[in-house]
Amino acid sequence: MSIERALESLMGPLPDGVSEGIALGAGLAEGYDLYESPVGEVVVTFNPEGVSSLDLADDDFAGRFVERFGRRLLRAEPPRAWGRYISEAIEAGTPGRLPVDLRSVTPFREEVLRTTATIPKGEVRAYSWVAAEVHRPQAVRAVGSAVANNPIPLIIPCHRVVRSDGTVGKYSLGGPHNKRLLLAEEGADPNWLDLLAAEGVRMMGNKTTKIVCHPTCRHARSSKPENLVVFDSLETAEAAGYRPCSHCRPK
Repeated sequence: MSIERALESLMGPLPDGVSEGIALGAGLAEGYDLYESPVGEVVVTFNPEGVSSLDLADDDFAGRFVERFGRRLLRAEPPRAWGRYISEAIEAGTPGRLPVDLRSVTPFREEVLRTTATIPKGEVRAYSWVAAEVHRPQAVRAVGSAVANNPIPLIIPCHRVVRSDGTVGKYSLGGPHNKRLLLAEEGADPNWLDLLAAEGVRMMGNKTTKIVCHPTCRHARSSKPENLVVFDSLETAEAAGYRPCSHCRPK
């Protein structure tokens, strides 16, 4: 069954006298279109405020959308130049010029997700890092829940958030296999991350600069191997005379 037919069977037809254009312009329905991504075809939904969700374009999409958002969906062209921006955002793994609509989440979750969107491509951060960035260091579990329920994965790159012990963890957009695939494509080898986690490596310092970073930080990755020293925590690194990197801001 097509997405259009599945959605109509779940929501029924539009009310008499309400055209698709009126429904979209008045916010009575979300528009949607299909896009290619590293994990296959995805459905991106949008309204006049911005992109509101992204999900896999599989047979269960319509049911998941209606259950989560309870809104009508109509196939439509994205407003303005958003079609191009959507493709760019999926490729870059960050919104960039694309407006996003996070009204479906609480203010705390919105802050978590906007912080998550700042994690650079090819780098990862732990849930505990995100919690510290939003000034709620004790709210690691709440941060994990916010990330797990991210309505706009790929564009808000929750695949770049890992468990506080360094392991890759779960992923809402098709499971951990897709998370590992995305990280590998971006240069953050998940097998290497697993090895670091198993060995208790949380930080890497440069013996020349005396700066300590997250292992995937671009500065750590560009350091000569003979200059690197590993640490199990920021506290251990600081006790050894290292200062935190201003780019990755280790916590």
